[in-house]
Amino acid sequence: MSAFFGSRTGDGGLGHDSTARRRGQVLTTSSVPARESLEFWHDAVLATLVGMDISAEGGTYDATMRTDHLGDLQITTVDCDPGEAYRAPRFIARGDGKQVFVAVMSRGVAQIEQDDRYAELGPGDVAFFETVRPFRSRFSQQFQLKIFAVPRGLLGQPEAVLSRITARPLRPVTGLAAVLSPFMSRLADTSESYSGPVAERLAGSAVDLLAATVAEQLGVEQTSLPGADRVLLLRVQRFIRWHLAEPGLTPGVIARAHGISVRYLHRLFEQEGTTVGRWILELRLDECRRELAAFDAQGGSVGSVARRWGFTGTAHFGRAFRREHGMSPTEWLRFERAWRSIEEDRCQAVSC
Repeated sequence: MSAFFGSRTGDGGLGHDSTARRRGQVLTTSSVPARESLEFWHDAVLATLVGMDISAEGGTYDATMRTDHLGDLQITTVDCDPGEAYRAPRFIARGDGKQVFVAVMSRGVAQIEQDDRYAELGPGDVAFFETVRPFRSRFSQQFQLKIFAVPRGLLGQPEAVLSRITARPLRPVTGLAAVLSPFMSRLADTSESYSGPVAERLAGSAVDLLAATVAEQLGVEQTSLPGADRVLLLRVQRFIRWHLAEPGLTPGVIARAHGISVRYLHRLFEQEGTTVGRWILELRLDECRRELAAFDAQGGSVGSVARRWGFTGTAHFGRAFRREHGMSPTEWLRFERAWRSIEEDRCQAVSC
């Protein structure tokens, strides 16, 4: 299990930035013994995307996953043997479904299911999946799928409305889908060649195109481009993500970097129902939880993880973690170990 946590990562041309350390990550079942390949893949999908049940015929599984980040987008390309992925309700209860998945089918065929809809995807087709509700994908042959994880709020539509377009194949024939499919596919293939402002602009263009496609599919008229406040907020959020590991990332620093007052900065986040500090804290805790789970599998220091993501020390991190989750990081790790043990026992019981 620990093999995928030691997988290769690259800096994607971004120097020593905290986001750069997560760029170019490659996970492959070839890094573990064949008998452990399916369990490995299950853990890799959980750590990189969201929790899902992964099943396949036979006791081995051949799969590779490449993950990159551009601005607000996480881009994951998977090349896999035939199999099935099911986002079960018990995974949703863990609270890891904060994004919408946009999948571009590059090779093979998929049968998809969500919100009482069933459809088939072929090469070039695009589909949206909500991660806060169950979904299922079946693949009868080897396939390649490019998955874009997009923060739900950037698509400009409420969750209830987005449910109208899930599991509906968008064919790259007419309308914006004809532009979306080749653009997103090419972006996934070349993402690691972009850095800095170019990467940010491409990510912004991709999000805008996705939002426009959603509006077109829903029959919603877009009377104007996002307002100035919205554009500025997106720029601020991207800046925060780039500098998340820096302990000195304060509202004053952020405001000065964008030529605005601290008061105006706070007003931007108030419109989103949150605060600057709260938004930064949630991002840091998310990164720490993900990394702690990886460290737990191979041993590591809670303090080193906390400092790597902008906390001043173990005590600072522990207080913030307990306020958010009602338990200490150590208690949370024990809970995660127990949960993993239950999952492993369940998997063995059904001969996963």
